[in-house]
Amino acid sequence: MLRDVENHSMPRTAAFFDLDKTVIAKSSALTFSKSFYQGGLINRRAVLRTAYSQFVFLAGGADHDQMERMRTYLSALCRGWNVQQVREIVAETLHDLIDPIIYDEAATLIEQHHTAGRDVVIVSTSGAEVVEPIGELLGADRVVATRMVVGDDGCFTGEVEYYAYGPTKAEAVRELAESEGYDLARCYAYSDSVTDVPMLESVGHPHAVNPDRALRREALAREWPILDFHRPVRLKQRFPAFSVPPRPALVAAAAIGAAAATAGLVWYASRRRTTAA
Repeated sequence: MLRDVENHSMPRTAAFFDLDKTVIAKSSALTFSKSFYQGGLINRRAVLRTAYSQFVFLAGGADHDQMERMRTYLSALCRGWNVQQVREIVAETLHDLIDPIIYDEAATLIEQHHTAGRDVVIVSTSGAEVVEPIGELLGADRVVATRMVVGDDGCFTGEVEYYAYGPTKAEAVRELAESEGYDLARCYAYSDSVTDVPMLESVGHPHAVNPDRALRREALAREWPILDFHRPVRLKQRFPAFSVPPRPALVAAAAIGAAAATAGLVWYASRRRTTAA
């Protein structure tokens, strides 16, 4: 349990959280696949592939090469999606889909960091159209997420404006530290994936949460704390009078996490079938 409280005469600090399998028990993007299907954005075949991809993600995650291929498949999947429609679908289904899969341990950590006077920042490879509402639900102060280009017609062009992945996450953390005055040596970071090592090593207090095998090895070698989060709980169960926290995400962006994560992991499922054949 965190017991220290920030000395306000010193530089500010923050806690940086990866989202999927760190704060919530599933992929934030893939969780919305059924809702996107019902909204006419993806077909039944994509829904089935997404279900398989969710299983693969939960079993072991996607490695660097698989994640990098997301950007190629992203354009084919989400090109032409209406941004406003995506926002409405996420808003309508957010509480039903995300609230039940928030880790109790992560929610407690977020509370403790806020109580200690630290900002809470969600840093996710999923897109802002999904991550920002989740960040607001969690009471995060800021959000860093993948951003897609939006055309004059209000639809995604299929081009990636900003990809929040790997070293790019660490760059975002450093940029926030500079703009917000965070002392990174006194900041915290949490992630489940070895691809987030650059972000973890950029702060003074890195933590591996439900780590994949590669991150577990890295954490043991570097003597980083390893945390086990396994109790998803609805926020309303933790707080009977719960309402959406008044902490809006401050890093605005037009992006869609469903496209990013689904694209890459659907590719992975297809690759598995091709290999098997």
